[in-house]
Amino acid sequence: MSLIDRLWYQSTPWLLPLWPLEKLFTSQAANRRRKNQAYAQQIELPAPVIIVGNISVGGVGKTPLVVWLIETLKQQGHRPGVVSRGYGAKAPQYPMQVDANSDPRHCGDEPLMIAQRCGCPVVVDPDRVSAAEYLCREFDIDVIISDDGLQHYRLPRDIEIAVVDGERGLGNGHCLPVGPLRESEQRLQEVDFCIVNGGSWSIPDSIPMTLKSGDFHQLNGGKVELSPQPVNGVAGIGNPPRFFASLTKLGFQVSEHPFSDHHQFQASDLSFDNDYVTVMTEKDAVKCRALAADNRYYLSVSAVLPESFKQQLLGLLEQLNRNI
Repeated sequence: MSLIDRLWYQSTPWLLPLWPLEKLFTSQAANRRRKNQAYAQQIELPAPVIIVGNISVGGVGKTPLVVWLIETLKQQGHRPGVVSRGYGAKAPQYPMQVDANSDPRHCGDEPLMIAQRCGCPVVVDPDRVSAAEYLCREFDIDVIISDDGLQHYRLPRDIEIAVVDGERGLGNGHCLPVGPLRESEQRLQEVDFCIVNGGSWSIPDSIPMTLKSGDFHQLNGGKVELSPQPVNGVAGIGNPPRFFASLTKLGFQVSEHPFSDHHQFQASDLSFDNDYVTVMTEKDAVKCRALAADNRYYLSVSAVLPESFKQQLLGLLEQLNRNI
């Protein structure tokens, strides 16, 4: 855990002198929200928009939920498409259509992982309105899913889903820079669903989500069987300890190698002073294809959610479609 994370997620008075900056941040954010919501009212999209986002900085497990949504909607006969900012990437031009062979430096790791795993249309653009319009124009879709974008108020939304890391919660409860929040906890009362990923943190009516370990895959190959053994665990995600704990639960002895979220891997990052096999997250794997070796693998995970949430979501979507 970085120093700033320790300050944000543990009780400490050291950041309180920044309180005036927090007030300035929340005031500017509120003004920006009002302005962008007024803009969004002028935008008409031919398909309902589901926003999957969070109110804290860092990873909370949004992408597994997006994958779950795509798979669930497909099973019900829907034709979902995804829009994303493409965090940390720079495309030659925008909007950019993402496919299984796209360069993660152009589209970002999460959009590429979604495209590879789900095979649905994915479009990235820092302007998510532009991405959504392109998606509707170029593809036969009937649901738009925004991977992140809870605070991108220029994009109209019909269903909002906020995800919270149940292990870390909301930290000290303060907004930036005093705490890790982009918006106050009150924002969770406004969304349609609050999903809590693991852990014990919760609020009334929140919906629990767990991550189920799936199969091991070679970086450039198919499924493999790996027996419990010492491994180099590699994770460039928002909460690396969660991934290492998953490997430990499966019986592996993990030499932990955490990296920052969205880390761009180099060959030296995967060079270790042992002969253990290396196991990384699926999100990291899409950036490491060129670094593939016989002893490098990734572990897929899937979100598990209550049947009641599925039925609530589908019912709300059906109601929206009747009104379009």
